[in-house]
Amino acid sequence: MEAKGSGGLKDQVRSNWSNVVLICRKCSKKLDGGFGPGGGERLAKAMRKHLSLKKGRKAAAGILEVNCLGVCPKGAVTVVDGAASRDWLLIRPGTDLDELTEALGLNVESHP
Repeated sequence: MEAKGSGGLKDQVRSNWSNVVLICRKCSKKLDGGFGPGGGERLAKAMRKHLSLKKGRKAAAGILEVNCLGVCPKGAVTVVDGAASRDWLLIRPGTDLDELTEALGLNVESHP
């Protein structure tokens, strides 16, 4: 879809996302892992693998690491569910990813 008079630039791009989750990059980096089967992955990467998501806008959901969200909990990662952004979650290392994806409403079709 091209906007008139914009020199051919698109003003809209489609994605396959049914939901988006924002994960604080600074919190994840401070913890240095703690998620996934071996406990050595950052939360965003562990969730993408757990849900078998494709990359970018072709994925069924967006798992995005964003700059500091300003909460900075000790020993946890701040997570915002785009569909319910009023309540932010503080996720501790070792949290069951099945429970987390269910709480976030990320029961995407590509999940085994």
